[in-house]
Amino acid sequence: MKYYLIIPSLLLLVGCLQPEKKAVTYNKSIRETPFGKIGDTAITRYTITNSNGMQVSIINYGATITSMIVPNKKGELGDVVLGFDSLSGYLQSTNPYFGSTIGRYGNRIAKGQFLIGGTNYSLSVNDHGNTLHGGLRGLDKVIWNATRIPGDSGMRFTYVSAAGDQGFPGELTISVHFTLTDQNTLQIEYVANTTQPTPVNLTNHAYFNLSAGASPTILDHEVTILSNQYTAVDSLLIPTGGLPSVSGTPMDFTHPKKIGAEIAAVKGGYDHNWVLNKAADSLEKVAEVFEATSGRVMEVFTTEPGLQFYTGNFLNGTLTGKAGKQYPKHAAFCMETQHFPDGPHQPTFPSTLLLPDQTYHQLTQYKFSVR
Repeated sequence: MKYYLIIPSLLLLVGCLQPEKKAVTYNKSIRETPFGKIGDTAITRYTITNSNGMQVSIINYGATITSMIVPNKKGELGDVVLGFDSLSGYLQSTNPYFGSTIGRYGNRIAKGQFLIGGTNYSLSVNDHGNTLHGGLRGLDKVIWNATRIPGDSGMRFTYVSAAGDQGFPGELTISVHFTLTDQNTLQIEYVANTTQPTPVNLTNHAYFNLSAGASPTILDHEVTILSNQYTAVDSLLIPTGGLPSVSGTPMDFTHPKKIGAEIAAVKGGYDHNWVLNKAADSLEKVAEVFEATSGRVMEVFTTEPGLQFYTGNFLNGTLTGKAGKQYPKHAAFCMETQHFPDGPHQPTFPSTLLLPDQTYHQLTQYKFSVR
């Protein structure tokens, strides 16, 4: 008898008797949970879940993304953004804008002042005599009104910034829509209207680590930015007006490159605005990030002309984040879609001036996949 024919047959039979693995299914939903109070006002965390199990949580303080749960190449879910476990973390003065909606003007305005129609406006300053991310109490530090977008696909956050808020002219009515699709895309749509001419530059300040914390830094992440130029800056990160080529410099991410490959050659690390290779106002892919261990890929699409790529240079291990983790230097990267820094002082840059008869509109998408 030929026993070697029986053994494979038995193994095949045993294999057929193994229980079949069932695919995990998720119900699309939005869940509300308490996240503390500011005075008598309740702060709520809104968690959007899609059919793949991807989740995005946002609180109405600062319209802030507090977590983003994304599958890796094994299907395991992990949180790919930095943040805090409680409201107290977001309220501390050392919070570096983790996940916040930024405005009225994202990035810097030199010397905290600008002219419109011959009138000089002085802003609150909070960064070496300059105005950063809207001033001392920007949109990241206010309580937004939250409503569900019909169909359990997302959340709408609205806020009215009074005329003179942080020194900006005009009453600005802002709406930010967060939508999570079944293609694992988080879409952020910004809409604003003003009663007086005023500069507007809105963005989100999520800090990403696609390893979901498995790696303490993002130096091994591979980055592509579809840009041939960047805005040159002085020692305080204020644009000089120059738009040098990235070619042959550490600023060149036109092909995939690890963040750590040339970061040592950039004083202070990457914290610059890239001039995107795209048509004005069209929604196009502008960047891609890949983390090899998890296999996660993040693609960035936007209608904006610029992208601030920041590598967590000011993190220093003193912040205690989620699950008691300390966040060291380069623990995460940011990709803030935007108009250019210091636009009010740079007539050659795309205009950030919003007029009363216009509507500000910006669309950005973060799309996740694996390879």
